[in-house]
Amino acid sequence: MATLAVGVDVVDVPRFALALRRRPRLVERLFTEQERLDCQERPERLAARFAAKEAVLKALGTGLGAAPFRSIEVRRAPSGAPSIELHEEALALAEGRGIAHVHVSLSHTSTTATAFVVASSGESRAG
Repeated sequence: MATLAVGVDVVDVPRFALALRRRPRLVERLFTEQERLDCQERPERLAARFAAKEAVLKALGTGLGAAPFRSIEVRRAPSGAPSIELHEEALALAEGRGIAHVHVSLSHTSTTATAFVVASSGESRAG
């Protein structure tokens, strides 16, 4: 497996929460139903997932608008560990760049949410 790209994003939680309050339908546009359930509508958790989606787009080498946010899904394992599942447009972008795996790390406080993404190939590196 070779690292092909990285992406990082930081979100201001109070500003993000304000945007969600001002535009209530935004949460449905940005997040899948499962993401909303996993976050229990907590703004710091939603902000971390939004940061992950932006970090994935950066790792894919694109900007905003290249794929719908809902085509990048942050999943939660029973242990609480996050993972990324790509759908539709985001999956096609990843496949086009030879990306087979997207690894993610999330962190948040009441004021800041951060996501770091590593995109890797499915091929092992010969050494």
